[in-house]
Amino acid sequence: GAEGSTLMSYFSKNQIQALKPKITFSTLRDLPCPVLQSNDLQGKPEESCSTEELFEWLGAVLNQVSLDNKSSSFLSTYCCPEPNTVVEKAFLCTITGFIIPEKIIQLLEQLCCYFGEPKLAYWLTLTVHGFADSPVSWRESEHGFHKGGENLYNFVVFRNLDYWLQMAVGAHDDCPP
Repeated sequence: GAEGSTLMSYFSKNQIQALKPKITFSTLRDLPCPVLQSNDLQGKPEESCSTEELFEWLGAVLNQVSLDNKSSSFLSTYCCPEPNTVVEKAFLCTITGFIIPEKIIQLLEQLCCYFGEPKLAYWLTLTVHGFADSPVSWRESEHGFHKGGENLYNFVVFRNLDYWLQMAVGAHDDCPP
């Protein structure tokens, strides 16, 4: 009857709202960024930073940790790895929600268009996090939460369209394929 259709409309409306991703934009000014060379994953002293150094730096930026190594900071004395360059303006976009792989590919393609004109950026990153308490992670394995529930991957795309793919999983999870 009428009660059933009212319930149906209530749930469908609220489920749609729950699945709609939340998007936030922020501009980071005067951001120290690692210098990267697409063909040098290990990095070279005074020339470029390694993939591990970038990954650590990215974690600090995404969590809005200060990068200026102040001894008075109770949170972190982390500083940007060397060599680095100060970027006057960096854009950070965060999309939170349930996002299907096809949308991630579409987003990556759109980001690569950013290297068109004007050619300001040398590289950009796209990080995809699984939910920490997700029941599955990579392959068909259960996801071991244990400490941090890590399951994420990160694309680093360079101006010449070379890219790095970094993956992180918890100690009790299967490695990605």
